[in-house]
Amino acid sequence: MKKLSIIFFCLPLVAGAQNFHFSGRLGLAGYTGDLKKQSISLSQTHIMGSIGVQYDLAEHIAARSYLTLTSVRGDDKKGTASMQQRNLNFRTKLFEWELTAQYNVFSLNDKWWTPYLFAGIGVYHFKPYTKDSADNKVFLNPLSTEGQGFIPGATSYKLTDICVPLGVGFSYALNEDMRLGLEVGYRKVFTDYLDDVSTTYVDKNALLAARGQTAVDVAWRTDEMNGAPYPPAKTTRGNPDHKDGYYYIALTYTVRYFFDKYKQIVGLPSGRKDKKVGCPATRN
Repeated sequence: MKKLSIIFFCLPLVAGAQNFHFSGRLGLAGYTGDLKKQSISLSQTHIMGSIGVQYDLAEHIAARSYLTLTSVRGDDKKGTASMQQRNLNFRTKLFEWELTAQYNVFSLNDKWWTPYLFAGIGVYHFKPYTKDSADNKVFLNPLSTEGQGFIPGATSYKLTDICVPLGVGFSYALNEDMRLGLEVGYRKVFTDYLDDVSTTYVDKNALLAARGQTAVDVAWRTDEMNGAPYPPAKTTRGNPDHKDGYYYIALTYTVRYFFDKYKQIVGLPSGRKDKKVGCPATRN
């Protein structure tokens, strides 16, 4: 009787769980912006990892959610001659939560593999920093290196904001419960300050009065290369028309095995059929 009670209360959850997967991603992430010579490249990338879940809504459509941790960076020293003279650099850890919809071109009920597209919405947090001449870590947002927050028209940028995840991938079904794949993703962000560089140099005296000498030291770093004096206000520092973003390439792994084991423990049928791929709950 006790076993029947467990089956009765868990049946709705277990039935839906046939389409439910745990997911993971492991790969490399990079950034696009003013401190990168090439927008998309594997140079200056960093390891990224994600954990998440995926639910198959239909044969071709899945809902996904991931938590991601990575780090991105950019350094003028690895850029063109003019970038090397500017001599700016940054790093930041990135924390991200995404909710996306995935469209599989083929049904895994019929094939072992499929390419797919995905898009959705996400929230990310970053905190750019650099190292000063003494190799001390200096966080850039509080220093208002381009006058954010104390000159007219320059507002401080948010460290937590929304993004738009976009990408493509390829998934291969190892068996009914496990899938392995490769994914390439890009994040459209709505700031040009992921790297703390966007527009022009602010007046030196105004920056010194508002944020102190450290702000002046990290806003203008050409003097470290050739001793050049701080430039006049409104001298070009970055390109506001070239918005920042970040991207990744990663291996993906999804598994449904836990739920089939649970069904075996409580004595429920596994729901398996003759085909070795796909989601049995979605088949006729």
